[in-house]
Amino acid sequence: MKAARFGFAVAVAFLFGAHLALAQGGDANAGKAIYDRQCAACHGPDGAGKDAVAKMLKVEMRHLGSKEVQANSDADIHKIIVEGYNKMKPQKVAEKDVANVIAHLRTLAQ
Repeated sequence: MKAARFGFAVAVAFLFGAHLALAQGGDANAGKAIYDRQCAACHGPDGAGKDAVAKMLKVEMRHLGSKEVQANSDADIHKIIVEGYNKMKPQKVAEKDVANVIAHLRTLAQ
């Protein structure tokens, strides 16, 4: 009896966790539309960064698909988007759309 309850609890926990993972995963296509509107002006359409912007800000812009950038957790990237990073200002992206932008950034992995 206890084994059946434990098995049921594990199954429920697994399904709940899988549902949350899918809900937080984001839609890369929707994220691309937002990226194109709000991010591509500085980061370029493919995430390589624009040399003129990097020179003007006196920063090195890593390709968003580079191993160094992709190694960041989704939570780290979320924080960068909404709070900014170094000379990058916080971006006004609706909270529901941040996961979509992150999903798009993951498609840029090299």
